Amino acid sequence: MCKNEITIDGIDYIRKDNVNKKAEKLDSMEYVLIRTYSAGVHFGYLEKKDGKEVTLRKSRRVWYWSGANSLSQLATDGVNAPKDCKIAIEVDTITLTEAIEIIPITKKAKVNLDNVPVWKQ
Repeated sequence: MCKNEITIDGIDYIRKDNVNKKAEKLDSMEYVLIRTYSAGVHFGYLEKKDGKEVTLRKSRRVWYWSGANSLSQLATDGVNAPKDCKIAIEVDTITLTEAIEIIPITKKAKVNLDNVPVWKQ
């Protein structure tokens, strides 16, 4: 939480004049898919990379996907069976300590993945 944000009753509020600045910051980050050694597959905006440690913003975890034969196709095309996928809710930030693969996501795949319904139990 920065000084231009406040939480009231569990809802985060951002000063109106800072909303565009946050969006501009995300727009300057690369949108990537990360495969980790033990924490699975995630995608989001790459904020920081330091050795095997990466920090993603606006990240979702891929529990299961259908309609793409590999992570490479997932990052290039997205999925063609979105209702059969299990992709978790978005978190604002996550730090992954054992990244072993970083694949840039195409604009086409980003639009596709953004439209995969959130999987909840």
